[in-house]
Amino acid sequence: MKYVIGLDYGTDSVRALIVNVQTGEEIATHVYYYARWAKGLYCEPAQSQYRQHPLDYLEGLENAIKKALKKAGKNVAENIIGISVDTTGSTPVAVDKNGAPLSLLPEFADNPNAMFILWKDHTANKEAEEINHLAHNSQLIGWPVGQLVQDQPTDRPTDQPTYLDYTKFIGGVYSAEWFWAKILHTLRIDEKIRNAAFSWMEHCDWISAVLTGDTNPLKIKRSRCAAGHKAMWHESFDGLPSEEFLVKLDPLLKGLRERLFRNTYTSDQVMGKISKEWAKKLGIPEQTVIGVGTFDAHAGGVGACIEPYSLVRVMGTSTCDILIAPNEEVGHLLIKGICGQVDGSVIPNMLGLEAGQSAFGDVYAWFQNLLSFPLKEFLTEKQADKYIAQIIPVLSEKAAQLNVTADDPIALDWFNGRRTPDANHNLKGGIMGLNLSTDAPKIFKVLVEATAFGAKAIVERFIEEGVPIKQVIGIGGVSKKSPYVMQMLADVLNMPIQIVKSEQACALGAAMYAATAAGFYPTLQVAQTAMSSGFDTVFYPNKEKVLIYEKLYLKYLSLGQFIEVHG
Repeated sequence: MKYVIGLDYGTDSVRALIVNVQTGEEIATHVYYYARWAKGLYCEPAQSQYRQHPLDYLEGLENAIKKALKKAGKNVAENIIGISVDTTGSTPVAVDKNGAPLSLLPEFADNPNAMFILWKDHTANKEAEEINHLAHNSQLIGWPVGQLVQDQPTDRPTDQPTYLDYTKFIGGVYSAEWFWAKILHTLRIDEKIRNAAFSWMEHCDWISAVLTGDTNPLKIKRSRCAAGHKAMWHESFDGLPSEEFLVKLDPLLKGLRERLFRNTYTSDQVMGKISKEWAKKLGIPEQTVIGVGTFDAHAGGVGACIEPYSLVRVMGTSTCDILIAPNEEVGHLLIKGICGQVDGSVIPNMLGLEAGQSAFGDVYAWFQNLLSFPLKEFLTEKQADKYIAQIIPVLSEKAAQLNVTADDPIALDWFNGRRTPDANHNLKGGIMGLNLSTDAPKIFKVLVEATAFGAKAIVERFIEEGVPIKQVIGIGGVSKKSPYVMQMLADVLNMPIQIVKSEQACALGAAMYAATAAGFYPTLQVAQTAMSSGFDTVFYPNKEKVLIYEKLYLKYLSLGQFIEVHG
């Protein structure tokens, strides 16, 4: 038997999953929780600053794989043929000429700006606004937005650089959660990092390169998924945004483009072979292939056996919604307000489309923390934890017993800003329609409805833009742990929702990439068919609630319009 490893880096932890290539059987798994992150180090939630130290990632890499292999038993380690990595994103880091994150150097060891800037870090809101302003205002750049070079007048002044609308393939809105905004913000606020940073890497590119032993930023294969969805990379742009555009944005970016990358690669391709050092450290063969990295949600789509026009919802602290479609059918469209449309970002030769919500499970966690304040104050930590663990299950049970009426309170899910449709991380959440009879289960119900309405807004945007949704698939922690939330989502969307059997769909998708990169299967689709876990649950909409939720959804939209203007 031959085996592959899918390494799934999430927000709080990394998971190694060992899979039998022939059967798709999940042999063993182990989760490592980041030690520094668990202590809240280098993060300032009040300023939306979230940073992660590369040592957490490296320690997690070794710990998770070794312990998974130990659980797997005999004859597994020596038969590993491939490893592929998925990570959160955009989660970039400043690196030196050798590709070492600056925080691994003694002088920057405790500098948060030298660490990986996590996807949920929103310190670059201002920079994102500037990127959008420059991309969308033709008077600043000389020629109409989106006009191709060959279409511009021949009498164009020679001293005016040529610009394109570099946001047109990412929904027309650049986000503070993404690559360029985070880089620019860091360069502006930290002169030492600015002087020391040779290049920048996404987490999924760096950790994959680490396994090969060569992290040279000018040589490694960069992820098509990461570059296309977060860095405004597109083949028609000759790669990344032009030097002229970047310098116009800020002269601090001068020269960086040539120290980044031109080409990108889909994740069924080979990054390289594992280094002797890592092969020895992990106890696996030196012939083990390392695949090109990708983002967790996109790997999750693969693990869920995504098909054209299936919407795969990765539901955890936030959500990421992944959809694929044939290029020949929708490739001519520019879908407004989503997180990008990238050829091959999920399945090679298929258009990958991404959307999502900046807060999903985080909304429920916020309410849990709100209610648990007295417990933390008056009980020991052990006593408090015992009761806190029961808050969401009890709220779900009580909320499920409540009637749903068109007069119910309404809430917005923008507690961490809005990712899609139309990214705006300056927005806030809100609740409307409370009275003295509104208790905790009712508020919890309203918050769950808000997250479901946010999902409906995404579905409606795809449909409005000409992309049909033929089925909805759920993966991630919320999909497996909260039947109440999933039933609510089915009712609001008025669509059945299939839940993938595997509890590790993202890691399973990474394993499928690894099996293809290692050459065991000729295409990713063949690997999906052979290694699929299938589905174990389907939630069907309650027709009695569908009409009521359609009315409440209109109230949700109205509240959103009010908050955007006055909030």
